[in-house]
Amino acid sequence: MNSPAQSRGNPALGQALGRREFLWRSGGGLGGIALAGMLGRDRLLGATRPVGLHHAPRAKRVVQLFMGGAASHLDLFDHKPLLAQRHGEKWDPGETVELFQSSPGNTFQSPWEWARHGQCGQPLTSIVSELGQCVDDMAFIHNVVGKTGVHSQATYLQATGFQRPGFPGIGAWVSYGLGSLNDNLPTFVVLPDHRGYASNGPKNWSAAFLPTVNQGTTLFPGRANPIADLHPPKSSFVTQDSDADTQSLLAKFNRAHAEAREADSRLDARIKSYELAARMQLSAPEALDTASEPAHIKRLYGLDHNAQSWPKEINELEEIDYFSRKCLVARRLLERGVRFVQVWSGNDNGFPRRNWDSHEDIRRDHGPLARGMARGSAALILDLKQRGMLDDTLILWTTEFGRMPCAQGSKGRDHNPFVFTNWLAGGGVRGGVTHGESDEWGFRPADRNNPTSCHDIHATLLHQLGIDHEQLTVRHDGIDRRLTDVHGRVLREVLA
Repeated sequence: MNSPAQSRGNPALGQALGRREFLWRSGGGLGGIALAGMLGRDRLLGATRPVGLHHAPRAKRVVQLFMGGAASHLDLFDHKPLLAQRHGEKWDPGETVELFQSSPGNTFQSPWEWARHGQCGQPLTSIVSELGQCVDDMAFIHNVVGKTGVHSQATYLQATGFQRPGFPGIGAWVSYGLGSLNDNLPTFVVLPDHRGYASNGPKNWSAAFLPTVNQGTTLFPGRANPIADLHPPKSSFVTQDSDADTQSLLAKFNRAHAEAREADSRLDARIKSYELAARMQLSAPEALDTASEPAHIKRLYGLDHNAQSWPKEINELEEIDYFSRKCLVARRLLERGVRFVQVWSGNDNGFPRRNWDSHEDIRRDHGPLARGMARGSAALILDLKQRGMLDDTLILWTTEFGRMPCAQGSKGRDHNPFVFTNWLAGGGVRGGVTHGESDEWGFRPADRNNPTSCHDIHATLLHQLGIDHEQLTVRHDGIDRRLTDVHGRVLREVLA
């Protein structure tokens, strides 16, 4: 390592080494992975790729689309003709079935028609038919299994790799492992449902025991104030000049405080958050300004309508507007160097339903939500593809679990943690393929000895980013913690 005197002779190197010192103090030796990304960005590495990567990456950035409340694989992506053949008959899979909040009803076919799409012939229902134009770029995984039928625990599992609180979100791990691609926006951005948070709220994207700077930053596109506390209220006594003076004085106090507490990373993270907020005041409003998009892009995302208000009932146009707007903002953020964007559909439990938890009426809830999701997701894939960004952007679609092949009541479906669907697109994924199958009912994996877990999905995601999931670890409470716990294998079957 260069001496302080040598660093002072090279300001850029001195700056990078200062960050090295910070990372080593706050994150342990594996903070060097993030350091490598920073040095690479500052052109202080001779290698053609950051030395902290474990292998050459296929993807630089990630979008995770999360359907809060548990989307039904049987009404979107996983076609089971037996359900139509036995519709209305007693459902009997040949084993004892324990459901979350009901007893098994009759066999229940999807209320929507199925059709095959693309050269691969992937079946989709009519409510997600917009994705038909993209299926040859998508890999469907139909044998994903969970560990619980409880929303909060299952959401934690998919979002953090553990089914209890206190663990970093997947985006926080990526931020910690790879560092930032930009200086003016957060590395990890979360776009929640416009109605509010899904189960667990911000705990799904917290940094937990990682340095706090890696936690997700929430933005609400479409709101009058999409970024809380970024600017003072219009009626505030705070002016641009007084704000700058305050920041300068605060920085002086913070530096003095930090010098006396070198081993504590919390103030470092807070200082960096304030510095980032100052830069975001200039860059974030522009990134969120979808009004500047050309007409053909607004039309692609379904944002070319003139609606100014919405009915009280859940409806298709409103769901298209909000989900597509988030997908468009996600693309704009990715263009500007955000590493990981998480887009949520569905808020926490409430009545009437405004999430995917369709216990009472699958048609009422899934119809509008799915059409909004499909329009936004398809537009995002097509938009990234036409810009040449899909090749190095990985898209992951997931939900906390699936829903049952039998009816709850006469029109709803109960929770099914025993099997459900994820899909991947872009970022080195082999399109037009299916990995794993569910059984003839869509009740459990067809091969119960070889299901896919969220750990496998997470291991694959990190692999495409150039990270070996077994090596990205942090010592916490005497254990070398990692995103994939002690599990996970890379799904090479779906990789190009």
